[in-house]
Amino acid sequence: MDKLREFGRVALFYVRVLSGYEERRIRNYRLQLERRLRQAQEQKAALKRVPEQIILTEVRRMVEDMQALNKKLEETEAAIEGMFKPIDKQAEAIMKVQLEGEERTMKEMMIATEEQALLEMAEAEKNAKMHQPDTKQNNQDAASAVANMPKQDDCVKYHQ
Repeated sequence: MDKLREFGRVALFYVRVLSGYEERRIRNYRLQLERRLRQAQEQKAALKRVPEQIILTEVRRMVEDMQALNKKLEETEAAIEGMFKPIDKQAEAIMKVQLEGEERTMKEMMIATEEQALLEMAEAEKNAKMHQPDTKQNNQDAASAVANMPKQDDCVKYHQ
């Protein structure tokens, strides 16, 4: 009986192979395995993307925070500049007054220096007259020297 059963199984197998049933069953099983493999690969790829997505989300959040901080920083800088404008104007006014004072003292020093030079020249001329006899030539030279010297008013106008 066992032989008959074994013969029947073998015969039934041959019938299934010849009819194409076994081939379709094997192909179907292979397709199921391929589908499962693809699904597993897709799940694996999705799991790989999850950390990337988390990292990208975190990076986006950090960028937004940095942009918000930059905006606050710019607003703070603008507020500080607004507060310093009156101080800058006052400092500018003080600097202007100081520069004008320095210019005035410089002009006064120039005038004083010119006056001193004129006095020294007059003194030197007196000394020269005392040591030399009076001649027309000496008088003409002294007159031309005094005439060629800049006048105090000319010097003041020149420096202004």
